[in-house]
Amino acid sequence: MKMKQTLFRGALLLAFLTVPIFAFSQEVVQGTITDDNNLPVPGANIVVKGTTNGTTSDFDGNYQITVDDFPATLVFSSLGYASKELQVNGGSNLDVTLEESVMGLEEVVVSGLASSVKRRNLANAVATVSAAELAGVTPPKTLDGALAGKFTGAVVSANSGAPGGGMSIKFRGVTSINGNSQPLYIVDGVYVDNSSISSGGLNAVSQASGGGNASTQDNATNRIADINPDDIANIEILKGASAAAIYGSRGAAGVVIITTKKGKAGKTKVNLSQGFGFNQIIRLQGQRNWSEALAESQFGEGDLYAAALEAGRLRDYEEEIFGEEGLISNTNLSASGGNEKTTFFAGITNNDENGIVKNTGYKKTSFRLNVEHNFNTNIKLSLNSNYISSSADRGFFNNDNSGTTIGVALTSTRPWDYLLPDANGNYPDHPNNSSNPLQTRDLMTNNERVNRFILGGTLDVNLYSNQNSNLKLVARSGVDTYNMEAKVIFPKELQFQREDQGGVNGVSAITNTNNKNANYSAFLVHNYFTDNEISFNTQVGATNEQFSRNTVSVVASDLIASETNVDQGANQNVNQNRLEQEDMGFFVQETVNYQDKLIGTLGLRGDKSTNNGDINQFFYYPKASLAANLNNFDFWNEESFLNRLKLRAAYGEAGTFAAFGSLYTVYQSTLVDGSVGIVVPITQGNPEITPERQKELEVGFDLGILDERLGLEFTWYQKRVDDLLLLANTEPSSGFTTKWENAGELQNRGVEIALNAAIINKEDFSWDATLNWWKNTSEMLRMDIPAYNTGGFGTSLGTFRIEEGKSVTQIVGNNVDGDLVQLGDAEPDFQTSLMNNINYKDFSLSFLWHWKKGGDNVNLTKLLSDFGGTSADYDEISIDPDGQIPNGEYRVNNGIFAGNATPFVEDASYLRLREIGLYYTVPSKHLTDWFGNVISDVKVGFSGNNIINVFDYNSYDPEVSNFGGNGLSTGVEVTPFPSSKRYMMHISVQF
Repeated sequence: MKMKQTLFRGALLLAFLTVPIFAFSQEVVQGTITDDNNLPVPGANIVVKGTTNGTTSDFDGNYQITVDDFPATLVFSSLGYASKELQVNGGSNLDVTLEESVMGLEEVVVSGLASSVKRRNLANAVATVSAAELAGVTPPKTLDGALAGKFTGAVVSANSGAPGGGMSIKFRGVTSINGNSQPLYIVDGVYVDNSSISSGGLNAVSQASGGGNASTQDNATNRIADINPDDIANIEILKGASAAAIYGSRGAAGVVIITTKKGKAGKTKVNLSQGFGFNQIIRLQGQRNWSEALAESQFGEGDLYAAALEAGRLRDYEEEIFGEEGLISNTNLSASGGNEKTTFFAGITNNDENGIVKNTGYKKTSFRLNVEHNFNTNIKLSLNSNYISSSADRGFFNNDNSGTTIGVALTSTRPWDYLLPDANGNYPDHPNNSSNPLQTRDLMTNNERVNRFILGGTLDVNLYSNQNSNLKLVARSGVDTYNMEAKVIFPKELQFQREDQGGVNGVSAITNTNNKNANYSAFLVHNYFTDNEISFNTQVGATNEQFSRNTVSVVASDLIASETNVDQGANQNVNQNRLEQEDMGFFVQETVNYQDKLIGTLGLRGDKSTNNGDINQFFYYPKASLAANLNNFDFWNEESFLNRLKLRAAYGEAGTFAAFGSLYTVYQSTLVDGSVGIVVPITQGNPEITPERQKELEVGFDLGILDERLGLEFTWYQKRVDDLLLLANTEPSSGFTTKWENAGELQNRGVEIALNAAIINKEDFSWDATLNWWKNTSEMLRMDIPAYNTGGFGTSLGTFRIEEGKSVTQIVGNNVDGDLVQLGDAEPDFQTSLMNNINYKDFSLSFLWHWKKGGDNVNLTKLLSDFGGTSADYDEISIDPDGQIPNGEYRVNNGIFAGNATPFVEDASYLRLREIGLYYTVPSKHLTDWFGNVISDVKVGFSGNNIINVFDYNSYDPEVSNFGGNGLSTGVEVTPFPSSKRYMMHISVQF
């Protein structure tokens, strides 16, 4: 007993003697962290290497850290900057300058619904587009169009070249045939709507889909065009289920995560920028080489041609319609600043763009206010608000079965036809068509007006924190609500509306849509650090999303006098479509990081929805990934020219909800002998329908060479979509023709390669370049129903065919022998893009080339001009295999009339200079001499979009399609609104 007391006293004495030694050995290192421009870097991380001891810099870049043992190595890091390690031998003042990361390895990328990870530790090929890449070279028409060519794995196409957009984006191939194929867009945590809502009034006149309801061929705008690119700080693209599994039943088509600009503490900065320019059609088709003899032989109107020629009245009506140089004005004013408690960013943008067709254009005003407030060191609230008001006049284009659209009427217009109005504004009838395209252009109305409000909020609460762990609560909510009014007016004066021409005496239509999306989520995020540098990140949370849309369309005809109100028509047709959906889910994820050497993640998303047959059934979507930074292991030779090598693999599953209307049989009303009844539709619903399920495996590696001056990313992926939603034939005795079923499986495989190079990096001259190359191939692995055609106009013209063992995007048609064969494939052979950024002193030059090799379109614009006898190449002989028959005659007589689709499927390859920008920044010393401290930055420049285009495709643009953003059919073209090239001048000033 006495021995134990002696040992206890000895231990106690030793403790008293050693505590002062440890206490006095602790010293403080402090200083300021700045960037290359001597500006403070707030929120930078400072860690004692080999320990969990760390801190962060304040809003002025100041930091202070207590170090137990010396010598020690401090590691300094911050988002967007290269990490720096410095050795300290005792307490001291240590100021640090962080340099921007050339390859973006310190960039933080979303890894969960409430967490992020440095790119160097990421196991997926997540693409990132910065503000400078998005809108810094040239102002984009729309947000989605600005993404084309800037990262691997995407196909971007347009359903119209009209101002205001109308785009389709597919990541890593077609992921759904009948379900949603567009990615999910999230802006500051808010699920934003990207619908394309057509107006019933257009199809009521054009009869494009053979009925009076709205059609996917109606040239509609998709609503992501409302988002202002000038407000965006960066975009992250999750291209497949391996990364997007955290979004469950909405992630199969990919996720685009948009973060808008935030304020920084310090002096308030005001930026004013102004751009002026104009646009032009990319390429006119030209005219047939007319002569008096040709006009006589083709139409028996040689004398009319001769008379018009003598009077100087021959006109190029294609140039008359598409030859406008629409003026463009973009004005942006923003302010940002704040203090250590509250920061803000406010911006207002006004865009005004006239189209290449008279009476078309797009006007948009956007106001944004983002505020962040720190209640204390543990509670932060972020609020993001955006109001958009827009108006788009889009003309009357695309397919029609009545000969009335401007594009179709133009195909039957000859240069001697006199179509201009007289002094009283009266237009002559078209002698060769039911529509005078100039009259239609000048008198009809097709306008979309949108008022939209997007509001999101995030609350971050640090629940507790100690040396080895911390726990944070992240709560988010958001709402996206808008009203869209589409107004269509075809006055009774129009040639094709007159009763003597078989018209309905005028059409007026109003389509009104009220849409509201709301989303709510709450997560707990726990971080735990061990003494041997293993960190654990645990997330658990719940989500709720609510979607509501109500579209009412009223189409009135036989208008009274000059009235255009829908109640002033003798006949009205009313359609209403409603969508109500609520989703609920949970998400758990665990990430383990071993010394930045091995980073592994496991996660699970569970979803249930009112859109499922069983609204209480959960569908589960797992994910798993592993990244190995071999350069961080002890065996790595740090002196090797290969200074970074990461191997990565990821697996994930995500879903696509069944198409609206596929769960239930939607009956229609009718009136028979004064009695109300219902009509059985041709398609039967299926209450057993389940969401489509995508399973993706992605593997790859990342290299850093020559001290990160050269970086290479290589990715191979395979994704399968099971429970594919298909439209199957059913027994006639059932009373239906088709039925929705989960009846197939498709596969996409692809390779993505990105090469980044800091070619020159000197004080007065730098040159950075990025080369992207990507390829995707698809196959229909299994079909439980017979093959069927979809997304086109039949096998005599070329159509898509869903067939087991074949490409999902194959285009089939009858050949000259009448056999059904594959004529092409809409999927490109490959795509590649080259981005360059060159800076010399105060000048900067940036440009983006994009090459799409292969991929076929169904070109029916040329066929319609053949029918009209006006095709520019009508008399050339280049498509007849025997070299005997002129092109126009061959396409008609040996093509459509012979049931041969071969002439209409064309290669849609192109090479284009998507963007170019040349800017000059006025030296700061000059600004100080001229303006004192009032103006801190002035930049002027020139930019262009699509100004060089190389393609053999025999129409306006191989990128413009007819059917909008559905899964297939984005390569079918029928007299669309042509796309344009843009030229802009810019000046920006910072106060």
